[in-house]
Formats: sequence, structure tokens, C-alpha cells
Amino acid sequence: MTTGEGLTITLIPGDGIGPEISVAVAATLEAAGFRPRWETVLAGDLALKTSGSPLPEKALESISKTRIGWKGPLTRAST
Repeated sequence: MTTGEGLTITLIPGDGIGPEISVAVAATLEAAGFRPRWETVLAGDLALKTSGSPLPEKALESISKTRIGWKGPLTRAST
């Protein structure tokens, strides 16, 4: 089994209950021995409120760079 060391994963924690779920899942993966580096970026309502876009360029750039992303639940972004 791979440990994930040296692997960077884009983490979009989500919004609503998403961040709580993301923390729990990441902790579970790490407890099982999978320990990648997490590059956290925002998307959804939180991103819309802070950047004006539900899918900001920073999130797209991170996913393009890491080539792998993991996303927690997102609420429907209001416009």
C-alpha cells in the first residue's frame, strides 16, 4: 500500500457540512497510513463570497498542477 508521501492532492473542503466531513475523511485516510500533502482551495458558496466565483481560478490552477482533487460536499452556489 502506498503511503501517499510525496503526493499532493487538491482538497476542496466544501461548504455547509463539507469542511467537517472533509476533516473526518482526511483523518481517516491518514490513520490508515495514506498521508499525502493537502493543498486546500475553496469552491462553492465560500469561494463565491470571497472571490466572486463559485469555481475560482486558484482552484482550477491547483487541480491542474496536482492532477488530482478531492472535494467535500458543496451547497448550491447562489448568484
